[in-house]
Amino acid sequence: MACRISELVIDCRDPEVLARFWGEVLDFVELERDETDIAIGPREGFGGPQPTIILSRSDDPRNGKLRLHIDVSATDRDQDAELERLLAAGAERVDIGQTGEEPWHVLADPEGNEFCLLKDRVDPL
Repeated sequence: MACRISELVIDCRDPEVLARFWGEVLDFVELERDETDIAIGPREGFGGPQPTIILSRSDDPRNGKLRLHIDVSATDRDQDAELERLLAAGAERVDIGQTGEEPWHVLADPEGNEFCLLKDRVDPL
């Protein structure tokens, strides 16, 4: 038996803003909330094959580059069209030293958390 990733927790200043952003990016819905956290996930709810995301309010300052980031792949359009959709949703391009030859785009969510838009769907290793 093995474990699966069931939740990803992201500390953030404004859970409302990031819940809207990541909900739009991933087509997730709000599943639950309390005074400090908002859980978003697939419409089917908790326990499915995709992890839910918990956006947890924190006033702690971010220190340096994230040690973990999210990669996303378009499910119903090409990479260029998906890039335009993500930029319209509030993502920003980020330069972390890439050459420009990479088959992915480095972006940041509204709080500056980096993530990558991959060119093609990637099968797990």
